[in-house]
Amino acid sequence: MVILIPMKKNFLLCGLTGWCMEIIFTALDSYRKRELQLMGKTSLWMFPIYGMAAFLKPICKLIRNFPTGVRAALYGAFIFLGEYISGSILKKYKICPWDYSKARTNIKGVIRLDFAPFWMAAGLIFENLLMHAPKPSRQISES
Repeated sequence: MVILIPMKKNFLLCGLTGWCMEIIFTALDSYRKRELQLMGKTSLWMFPIYGMAAFLKPICKLIRNFPTGVRAALYGAFIFLGEYISGSILKKYKICPWDYSKARTNIKGVIRLDFAPFWMAAGLIFENLLMHAPKPSRQISES
């Protein structure tokens, strides 16, 4: 039970952070297309997918002394794996909110290799959140 509380908190933190990053990323793509409304978008399916970044915490602890580039590459690889698995499952049920099949660097339409730098940066952001999140405090009541 004690371990689940930080995991739930980290899952929520990563899910919300991922959502926000995706909205900003898609809004910037709108800007690139000269759509000045800057509409960012996401899907409810993305919350648990981004929330799964909470499971990176043990990896963050294990590789904390590695050079930044190596850590970023490892996080990017894990994120690609998560995106591939979740995208494949969602695609099987025809509910995948993304389709990269028109991109040159796509793999089965569910991942884009040219997004590697973005996933590497996202991994470092999740690392920072997970390793520097405030610890839950215990309140001791005086009787």
